[in-house]
Amino acid sequence: MVAGTVTCTAAQGGLLMGLVDRDHGRDPALVGWFLAGRLASYTLAGALLGLLGSVVTLPPEARAALLVTAGVTVIVFAVRAMRRRHCAAPRDGQVSRYKAPLLGAATILVPCGVTLSMEMIAVSSGSPLAGAAVMAGFVVGTTPAFALLGYALRWLSRTNLIRLAGVVAIAAGLWTVGAGLRLGGWLPETTPPAATGPVSRMVTIWATRDGYRPAMVPAPAGVPVEIVFKQADRGCTGTVVIDGRDVVLPATVRLPPQPPGTLRYVCGMGMYAGFINFS
Repeated sequence: MVAGTVTCTAAQGGLLMGLVDRDHGRDPALVGWFLAGRLASYTLAGALLGLLGSVVTLPPEARAALLVTAGVTVIVFAVRAMRRRHCAAPRDGQVSRYKAPLLGAATILVPCGVTLSMEMIAVSSGSPLAGAAVMAGFVVGTTPAFALLGYALRWLSRTNLIRLAGVVAIAAGLWTVGAGLRLGGWLPETTPPAATGPVSRMVTIWATRDGYRPAMVPAPAGVPVEIVFKQADRGCTGTVVIDGRDVVLPATVRLPPQPPGTLRYVCGMGMYAGFINFS
C-alpha cells in the first residue's frame, strides 16, 4: 500500500486532471468512476496474466512508448484545465461520465515500479483467479490516495488554484515523458563514472532509493556473467529492465557472453540507470 501509493500516484495521478477539464469538477461521481475503471482494468489484466503468463506482458520498449504518450496526454489535460478557467463550463458532464472510467482503465498502461512487481506475482500465480485477486488487492490498497487526490482536484478546479495544479500536472507530465524516454533508451546518457574494482564473473549491485550502487561495475567480456541485484531500500529501483527483460529484485541475472562495451540497465519506471562495462 505504501510503496504503491507513492510511486503509482506520482506516475498515474496526472490522468485525474482529465476529469477537471470538462466541468470544473462539479460531478463528485467522476472520481468514483475513475477508480472503478482502474479497478476493472487491473483485475482483468491480473486474470490475463495469471491465465497466459508472461505472454501478455508488454516489452520495455512498448511501455516506454506508452509512458511518453501518457505524459503528453497529462500535459494536454493540464493546459486545457488551466485555459478553461476563462471559458464557460459545459452544461452537463455526460461526456466526462464516459471518459472517467476510460481514464481510470488507462492507468494500467502507465506502469509504476510496484505495478510491475504485482504483475510478476500475477504471472507466477498460474491462475486467472489468483492473478485477478493480486491486481485487484493492489488497486484497493492504493485507492484511498487516488480518491484523496481526485477530490482535491475537484476542489481546486473551482478556485484559481487550478492554475497551480495545472503547473504541477505539466511538471508531472514532463517527468513521465522523460521516464519513458529513459526507459526506452532514447535519451543520450551522461558519461558514466569509470568502473573500479576487480573484474569478476560475479557482480553485486545494490538498489537504493537514489539509484544503483555502484553505478558502473566492471565485468569480463566473452564469458557468462552473474549479476546479483540486492535491495538496500524499497522503491521503484526494485524492478530492473536488463537485457530486454523485467526482473523483480532481489534476483540473480545470468548474462550470456557479452562483447566488449557497456550494457545499460534501468529501473522499471525509467528513473534510474546503471551500467556494466565489459572488457
